[in-house]
Amino acid sequence: MRILFIGDIVGEAGLLYLEQNLPRIRQDHKINIIIVNAENITNGRGLRKKDYDRLMKMGVFAITMGNHTFSQRDIKNYINDSKVIRPANFNSNLGVGYLTLNYNEKKITIVNMLGRVYMNNMSLDNPFTVMDKILEDVKGKTDYIVVDMHAEATSEKIAFGLDFDGKVDAIVGTHTHVPTSDARVLPKGTLYVTDIGMTGPLNGVLGDDAEAIIERFRTGIYTPTNVTNDPAVQFNAVILDINGHKNTIERIGAIKE
Repeated sequence: MRILFIGDIVGEAGLLYLEQNLPRIRQDHKINIIIVNAENITNGRGLRKKDYDRLMKMGVFAITMGNHTFSQRDIKNYINDSKVIRPANFNSNLGVGYLTLNYNEKKITIVNMLGRVYMNNMSLDNPFTVMDKILEDVKGKTDYIVVDMHAEATSEKIAFGLDFDGKVDAIVGTHTHVPTSDARVLPKGTLYVTDIGMTGPLNGVLGDDAEAIIERFRTGIYTPTNVTNDPAVQFNAVILDINGHKNTIERIGAIKE
């Protein structure tokens, strides 16, 4: 099974890039299923229904989220009947923290987890113990397990990866929007990368307008931000090749000026 996992899609630029290029990427790399992190699509915060529908039209298999899961109000109206997976350690009755879906007579479980380090304003359960429970729940009921660990601290993501090495098939990091160069197979066989990176504007600050962010750093005063309209776009993803024998992880990316 070849899974294309696309890192945080930011704004209209990221979504439009995928609409224009995903069919070619899928064909060139012989992709079976596509998973995306979509928590930053709608104006940089959350995922409204019409943008969810655009992802579904592209053939996206499942969608993971993060700390901005509920930033768009209308997600509450559709999340329970969707392929959106919110963080499993959220204290919420809306949506689910993992989904088990079928592909070619195989079952794949996709889990979304949210780190707690530097997430100061959020009430979150412990992602390590929540993951323990999920593994108990799906034991004997799935063929593959892929986890999106949406977290700020690289140390938390690496610790999570090593703790669950050999217990799941892949752990990919999202949230920081900056790709890391550590895509590898962990000692017990789990595919791992600390952060996939983002898909969206290249010359902003993590996708947002640079001038507003620079003003924040210079003055220490909060300045509202928007997704930058800079035309250059970056694409970041990993290919998880899970075949039960020699599993591999490959980073792919592109820049469109």
